[in-house]
Amino acid sequence: MSHSLLDQLNEVTVTVCDTGDLKSIEKFKPRDATTNPSLITAAAQMAEYADVVDNALRWAEGQAGGDSKKVVPLALDRLAVEFGLRILQIVPGRVSTEVDARLSFDTEKTIEKGRQLIAQYEAAGAARNRVLIKIAATWEGIRAAEVLEKEGIHCNLTLLFGMHQAVACAHANVRLISPFVGRILDWHKKASGKESYLPHEDPGVVSVTAIYNYYKRHGHATEVMGASFRNAGEITELAGCDLLTISPALLDELKSRSEALPRKLDPEAAKKMDIPALAFDEAQFRATHAVDRMASAKLQEGIDGFSKAILALEKLLTERHAALHSGERAGKAAKQFFEVFDLDGDGYITREEWAGAQSVFEALDVNHDGRISPEEMAAGLGAAFVLR
Repeated sequence: MSHSLLDQLNEVTVTVCDTGDLKSIEKFKPRDATTNPSLITAAAQMAEYADVVDNALRWAEGQAGGDSKKVVPLALDRLAVEFGLRILQIVPGRVSTEVDARLSFDTEKTIEKGRQLIAQYEAAGAARNRVLIKIAATWEGIRAAEVLEKEGIHCNLTLLFGMHQAVACAHANVRLISPFVGRILDWHKKASGKESYLPHEDPGVVSVTAIYNYYKRHGHATEVMGASFRNAGEITELAGCDLLTISPALLDELKSRSEALPRKLDPEAAKKMDIPALAFDEAQFRATHAVDRMASAKLQEGIDGFSKAILALEKLLTERHAALHSGERAGKAAKQFFEVFDLDGDGYITREEWAGAQSVFEALDVNHDGRISPEEMAAGLGAAFVLR
């Protein structure tokens, strides 16, 4: 009996489930799992996870010391940790938990937030080596990760689009980076006008391949985890990468296919390549980033998208907190969640407006027309919440 593509991929790469949905993680049994603000925000509005949200709010109330203004900010972090703790009960490896994207350009506050998150995990009995603190790969974020890594708090640097970011992360001894394959492809398709690329020519695949080979050639211990995939071809072209974080929909596709999967990335082959060493101080990093139009645009877009998801989550938590004490059913937050992403107010959320996780967009876009309607959002978030 032939092995599926997923089985073959698991022989050369650690597959990671990119979702906040605990059922999907249970289904695929990956070694690790990753979350982000848009995944957590979407999952938090599903009726089946109402207890997770309520537990986070009750915990925050206990920590707030009677100050109601502190409840929602405390609950924001706690909710991510609550999901993370449940994920750690399913996976044998690690979970990534993201620092508030609004802190992406503040080194000291990012360090503080990372310490707070790891303290909550440890207080709940989780070992710090099973948690990756997820931080945007800005210069400030990389510096924060460098400090946290020295304290034994391991980091996942996300929203990574350029070699300058990857090299700076390696020199900071970051544990893991998440270069965004699909978002790189999105930018190049829009910039070039091309509708598609062959898998081996996909700009995101080319970027991650270059980063992987650079790391292996120069002996960097930082792990490379390709992320944000648009199609299975991008994944198969990166077979052999240290890790790949994949949406449930694409994991399903890989599981259903059985053609042969050759290894494309190999550390021994990379060690023999002629790849010059690079280094970036702050001025060089910023100058390189400024002229890299794709990296500059996609990094800021990603930070903005995750920040929007956090704002929506704050609204949800505020309403749910009130509902806990009034006994009323929360419903307005789902409508607000939709409106946050419907930037032009036309009643639909397009891929460009969403700016969050592609896996969430695809799950909500039931009819696959490239936009999310209020009805699709309501269906995806569960019957307990209404949009109109």
